[in-house]
Amino acid sequence: MGGMPQPLILALCVIALVLCLAAAVLLFWRVRRRQRLNAVVESRDDDAEKVDYAFIINPSKPHAEELRARIDAFCEAKGISHFFIDTQLDKDGNACAREAVARGATGVVAVGGDGTVRTVASAMAKFDGIPMGIVPIGTANLFARNMGIPLDDVDAALTVATSHGSRHIDMGRLCVLDSDDPDHDHGFLIVAGVGFDALMIDDTNPTLKKNISWLAYFASATKHLFSPKNHGDLTITDPQGNAHVRTGVAFRTFMAGNCGQIPALSLMPEAVSDDGYLDFELIDTTGGLIGWANLFGDVVHQTITGRAKQSPLSTNSTIDQFQGVRAEIRLERPALAQVDGDVLGETRHIAFSIQKRALCVRVPEVPAEPTGLMAL
Repeated sequence: MGGMPQPLILALCVIALVLCLAAAVLLFWRVRRRQRLNAVVESRDDDAEKVDYAFIINPSKPHAEELRARIDAFCEAKGISHFFIDTQLDKDGNACAREAVARGATGVVAVGGDGTVRTVASAMAKFDGIPMGIVPIGTANLFARNMGIPLDDVDAALTVATSHGSRHIDMGRLCVLDSDDPDHDHGFLIVAGVGFDALMIDDTNPTLKKNISWLAYFASATKHLFSPKNHGDLTITDPQGNAHVRTGVAFRTFMAGNCGQIPALSLMPEAVSDDGYLDFELIDTTGGLIGWANLFGDVVHQTITGRAKQSPLSTNSTIDQFQGVRAEIRLERPALAQVDGDVLGETRHIAFSIQKRALCVRVPEVPAEPTGLMAL
């Protein structure tokens, strides 16, 4: 009689068992982390009598009005003084944050996705001593994930945002040097880049993103696997202030990261948001799909090991990784640039820099003192 060979059946059973064990461990880890986070949140000491909060809310997000009513109820129950400012097409989070401070807010809370958080933070990094809270209601909420802020519990996020416990983190800056736009300097909290990553983000279907979240980026990426490479000259300023020049480099994408965790994967596992440095990656592939498969293997390898090192099996991909305080790149042809998932347009000349510990963010757990070595 025909049938599946016993060794194959055994192998499939072993694989299924490993997957089940991995799922059980992941579930256990999430439950324990949630329990620990709940304990931390419940012990928070709110500062209702000391802070006048401005909630900057993106009204285009689903259930924004319901959320506004929930914030009102939360603040009234705790006696927290607050007011709202809505983002608009001609008034982003940066402008809203500056308006909030001008109106006397001594605490600002961004209610939205990574775009709202980024633009609010870009302004708040210039106001020393005013804390910024986050209520994440976006698709990926990457910065909130990296900071450990509750993603699926609005009251828990509000408790963190309106109570004692802050962390000073770095703010990345991307300056478009060949732009005539007066607003050509952009803050970022997670990752900024030029090349393939911006192409992928720019071509992501909004409806697909709404339905399958961050996985929509992978669908978009497949459209640009064979796009032309970028060529240019790169100057990196290392932590000691020394400039390193590389001319005629060819690459798929160049990225600067302040913190590098995304759902399920780690783009920059050694990036730390309060160490005063940016982590840079110059990424290239060869050999068509083989190179891209190798690159994905590299990302999986560094996610598992927690180290910024390529897989020993890589043959057709390169990830040059280094730390520094500044990078400047001149391109032969214009390429798209992005900051935290917001596409800025095409450029041939950009610079990345860092504002050391410029942003005061409300977080669930605060280290005893900044170490610059703490894993996120």
